[in-house]
Amino acid sequence: DGEYEDRGGFWAPVELWHRDADHWQTLYQKGMRVLVEGRTVKDEWEDADDNERTTFKIEARRIGILPYRLQAVTLSARTLEPEAAVPPPKETKGTKAPKETKAKG
Repeated sequence: DGEYEDRGGFWAPVELWHRDADHWQTLYQKGMRVLVEGRTVKDEWEDADDNERTTFKIEARRIGILPYRLQAVTLSARTLEPEAAVPPPKETKGTKAPKETKAKG
């Protein structure tokens, strides 16, 4: 019927290496809804009984906290404000701006 259904998420171990990781550890808690950007990595290891084990983890580049439930997402075009517009390049002494050419045809 075209309706979006939030089925929740899934649990996955996430690894993040960053200089501020100790600080972020205090912000994030188990069970929080987060958005993780990174890559999935196969992690092979041996347990205490010397059995070979394989798990998958996410090596994160970014992590963001999500609200509990999203009611709607609205996208709109961004407009540049006059002070945010990029000024034209300045000519420096001894250089010329490139000439405009017209295509022949």
